[in-house]
Amino acid sequence: MARPLDPYAVFRFVVLIEGIEAGGFSEATGLQAETEVEDYREGGVNLFLHKFVKTTKYGNLTLKRGITDAEQLWRWHQEVVRGKIDRRDITLVLRDQQGNDKWRWVFSEAFPVKWSSADLNATGNNIAVESVEFVHRGIRKG
Repeated sequence: MARPLDPYAVFRFVVLIEGIEAGGFSEATGLQAETEVEDYREGGVNLFLHKFVKTTKYGNLTLKRGITDAEQLWRWHQEVVRGKIDRRDITLVLRDQQGNDKWRWVFSEAFPVKWSSADLNATGNNIAVESVEFVHRGIRKG
């Protein structure tokens, strides 16, 4: 039985787009936020620097999965290519060993900025994988 401080496995996750499960993904990267600070040296204070918060930068979210007949991510990216920006919330749900939802990260108002596919090779036997990169307006815990 899992204890409260046991870490969760990274391979048990689900992707939701606007609350609807978007299929099985093999990888999700870009779960990061970094807050910039500005150093300020106050006259007469030599023991430390003041640190002031500036802005927070978020990494782009990249999702990878095997290519199937499900074309919704391809169509969404093509809308962006044609100038129609449709922002949607994307949620990553981390699950425990029993399949219970444990953590949710919501990527607010995301849209795809890059779509790519695996190289095709007649001598290979790898799975064809699509990769979609999204920009967003921030991550919050859902």
